[in-house]
Amino acid sequence: MACRPSSARGLATLPELETARLTLRRLTLDDAQFIVRLLNDADFMKHIGDRGVRTAADVPQYLQLGPFAMYERHGFGLWHVARKPDGAPIGMCGLLKRDTLPDVDLGYAYLPEYRGQGYALEAAQACLRHAAGKYGLRRVIAVVSPGNSASIALLEKIGMRFEAMHFMRPGEDEVRLYGRTLAD
Repeated sequence: MACRPSSARGLATLPELETARLTLRRLTLDDAQFIVRLLNDADFMKHIGDRGVRTAADVPQYLQLGPFAMYERHGFGLWHVARKPDGAPIGMCGLLKRDTLPDVDLGYAYLPEYRGQGYALEAAQACLRHAAGKYGLRRVIAVVSPGNSASIALLEKIGMRFEAMHFMRPGEDEVRLYGRTLAD
């Protein structure tokens, strides 16, 4: 099910993907408090990096330069992940096309209280199916900091294999690059 980008408050955003327990949809400005909390989580800062988003006032710029721009350019990006039963926002998961990587990559982050419950696996598998089915992608990669053992285990569960160490940008630490060929 496709949806249109929504940068305005109060506009309903249809799910991009649904799984047995989750809905994935485009991020909106209404997600500001959730985004602030997720991007300032200690594990997010340690393994993904500081996005400079400290308050809800910082969110519009983050969304415009990141997820909204990605939706506009490629039709995909990071999606808001929520539990179906109660609509609780639990994380972000989606497809990214970065200039520093050779292929589209899978990105994700979850709030601490929702880790270890299979949500990341469920969302990642749905994103890979969507990458092949809707976007016709033949290959998807992922990058992970070397010390992020939980994320490495997830990538291996979804069939990704370690390929190389990679510098995202000069002067930054190397990350582990994983890849997977997708089925037709």
